Amino acid sequence: MQAIELLSERIIEEAHSLQASDIHLVPRDEDAAVHYRIDDDLIEKHVLKKDVCQRLISHLKFLASMDIGERRKPQNGALAFTSAKGKMNLRLSTLPTIYDESLVIRLLAKEKVPAVPKLSLFPSITNKLLSFLNHSHGLMIFTGPTGSGKTTTLYSLLHYSKKNFQRNIITLEDPVESKSDEVLQVQVNEKAGITYAAGLKAILRHDPDIIMVGEIRDHETAQIAIRAALTGHLVLSTMHTRDAKGAIYRLLEFDVPLSEIEQTLICITAQRLVELKCPFCKEKCSPYCKQMRKIRRTGVYELLYGKDLSHALENAKGANTVWSYPTLKDVIKKGIALGYLYPDTYYKWVFDHEA
Repeated sequence: MQAIELLSERIIEEAHSLQASDIHLVPRDEDAAVHYRIDDDLIEKHVLKKDVCQRLISHLKFLASMDIGERRKPQNGALAFTSAKGKMNLRLSTLPTIYDESLVIRLLAKEKVPAVPKLSLFPSITNKLLSFLNHSHGLMIFTGPTGSGKTTTLYSLLHYSKKNFQRNIITLEDPVESKSDEVLQVQVNEKAGITYAAGLKAILRHDPDIIMVGEIRDHETAQIAIRAALTGHLVLSTMHTRDAKGAIYRLLEFDVPLSEIEQTLICITAQRLVELKCPFCKEKCSPYCKQMRKIRRTGVYELLYGKDLSHALENAKGANTVWSYPTLKDVIKKGIALGYLYPDTYYKWVFDHEA
């Protein structure tokens, strides 16, 4: 077991030193691979024997308080890890495959919650996001795929609110990704009866000013989040939709009345985490160069608010209003034109009907 402990520490510390965001333990027919996600690239770093990989996954599951005897169902867990370079939080997720159990570890360094002005490629966007925090009640939804920086954006905004507005902030997450002393954090634990819906009901009795819900993922959570926004709380949450307008239709799928969406929704953002063009490498940045660069990626945001949000809500009612606002497509094109982003960023993140 000592060897497995050393192996797990070595893999996590190596991934941290390479500034990887994820570690993938992938079972194969005769062996298992260890991949690191470095920015947008998935790089194979090690090949392990099958039994070694199984013992490694069991060891990490035990540390994360997961059920090591259960290999047929997906599980989630989290743990704190201290390396030579500092403390970090790890988020673990298992998935049964045709060969064996697969494990993905998300590395969340504690010191990496950036200041709000450093969130976006264009600072004007973050200024608009900050202006919405002045609201005493309402709903802000952050959309984007996994790994697009939604949680980082949320925590940056929450830290700013705590520091500048002295708000009482409570979060409800599954699991808590980034531990913070600035806010009161509640972790979903379905075995103990703390679901998103039950947790939200309890949080409302603790006099919060701002509630952060990790994800609106079902009818009950959506209803309670809307109710909290209607009764004098500012609610921040995430959703998985392709663009900002998609969040409206997702709420409608959860049977939230359009009248309540109109009353509560302040703004919707769609964001992507994009790779900044290297000022030294002519083509793609080399792995060695990446290790030397502190900031390699930044966020681009599509904001839907004010009159643009009203037009989107009218269209959701069945109107055929034609209007335009700065979408992700426009923001990414602007970043490429100014020389901040690689040209292939457009084709990766933009679904172009005209192409």
